[in-house]
Amino acid sequence: MTIAIQIQDVKKRYGELTALGGVSFQVEQGEFFGLLGPNGAGKTTLISIVAGLSRADSGAVSVMGHDVVRDFRQARTALGVVPQELVFDPFFTVRETLRWQSGYFGIKKNDDWIDEVLSNLDLTNKADANMRSLSGGMKRRVLVAQALVHRPPVILLDEPTAGVDVELRQTLWRFIQRLNTQGHTIVLTTHYLEEAQQLCHRIAMLKAGKLVTLDKTSNLLRSFAGARVAIRLSHGTVPASLLARSVAANEAAVADDKVSANIQRRIEIKVEDYSEVEPLLAQLRVAGCVIEELEVKQADLEDVFIRTMRGTAQ
Repeated sequence: MTIAIQIQDVKKRYGELTALGGVSFQVEQGEFFGLLGPNGAGKTTLISIVAGLSRADSGAVSVMGHDVVRDFRQARTALGVVPQELVFDPFFTVRETLRWQSGYFGIKKNDDWIDEVLSNLDLTNKADANMRSLSGGMKRRVLVAQALVHRPPVILLDEPTAGVDVELRQTLWRFIQRLNTQGHTIVLTTHYLEEAQQLCHRIAMLKAGKLVTLDKTSNLLRSFAGARVAIRLSHGTVPASLLARSVAANEAAVADDKVSANIQRRIEIKVEDYSEVEPLLAQLRVAGCVIEELEVKQADLEDVFIRTMRGTAQ
């Protein structure tokens, strides 16, 4: 399999802050790859290095086999980047913006592809509108169009749906998924973990500038096999035997709830099989607990993310 992005022992410091502490992984051509982590984990720093906007202190990065420092022209031509920030020229219309972007890559007579991109991002009726007149969501669509205007084989999406409406998300993902099926490599950073779970084939997680997890999405979810039983009580005290089995993320809330026997209590317990649910409920009944709400939740990427960031992933 051809490697689209190769990252080898990349380190970056800003004064006393270590933004990246030796990150290494590769993204294969044609992948839909997720790069996740909390704020400050180093995701945007890494993307900036891949895009040539920042230079690593040490290590090497290549895009489609082109080193981002030595072969920067080829590397940048192979890459389309959608940044977090809304950056635009207020003096151009949408179409003029995309024509200028095409020109940066030496592409002339690109209107047919520009029209296709505008149509797929639902921007056709805004093509002749001035950029400063657009809403924030429309400006973000134009940023996506700019990243795609030269048809790069690799596309980096840094929080592309942050603060946008549901319609844009659906429109964007349909188009991006189509590009992915056509062979484009997609790298996505997002705090919407349901998007990453649905779209990404593999996922890497960064924490404090270090790579802490890298695996197929299906394998990550399988590591949290089973389900969680979420229970809210209106009366009674949760038995100690069940408190000991509570999901770590909720233990503090459960402990606080023990202050009064008459306030609502919440507990989440992991079960490997649905046959464990009835014995669990029986223990609560014997203890005199009154259940106000009960939900059986399947493990999802949010579970994996939280446990990984807490350093308790199995």
